[in-house]
Amino acid sequence: MRAWLLAILLAMALPSQARTHAASVVIYRCTAASGAVTLQNDVACPKGSQQQKQVIESPPPMPAYVPPPRPVAVPAPAVEPAPVATMASETPSTIADKDRLPPPALYQCNTYDHDSYLSETGTPEPRCVRLNTTDLQGAANDAGVACQMVTDQCQRVADEGACEAWKQRLRETQSAATFGRSDDVAANNLELERVRTIVRDSTCGK
Repeated sequence: MRAWLLAILLAMALPSQARTHAASVVIYRCTAASGAVTLQNDVACPKGSQQQKQVIESPPPMPAYVPPPRPVAVPAPAVEPAPVATMASETPSTIADKDRLPPPALYQCNTYDHDSYLSETGTPEPRCVRLNTTDLQGAANDAGVACQMVTDQCQRVADEGACEAWKQRLRETQSAATFGRSDDVAANNLELERVRTIVRDSTCGK
């Protein structure tokens, strides 16, 4: 019986090329007069032997493997940058190069805490810097308010560096117009337009 089952399994494992022309496989179990048992594939038993026939239907062919389509990268749509400011539009200068004048004086100012900034005035107004207050025992006291008046120290930018300083001031006003508070938009745009006109119409705009 094991040999019979083994023959059936071998027939089912035959390559697909051997079964392309037949829809089924026939196994013959032949028992001779001496009692010997043989198994034959698609060949009938010889005369004088006892024959048992087993028909095995061929399984349907496996579908061919089709790899899934590869994803196609779709480029992201280009996003146009937002304008820097709505009121500070760039317009070409109408001043000829020979009629241009140097830009106004600009000052490099230093604060008491070692910060610096550009200013159009060399004598900034004094400002009050808050001081830390303490009580009679020397502990910090947030209830008290005190300040010290300080004046920033300013020095005029040399003529050879004036245009570069004005272009730096233009970049600062552009940043303020773009990232400033919403309630300062109108004032920041007007200041940007004023500074841009100075740079455009002076010798810095050649």
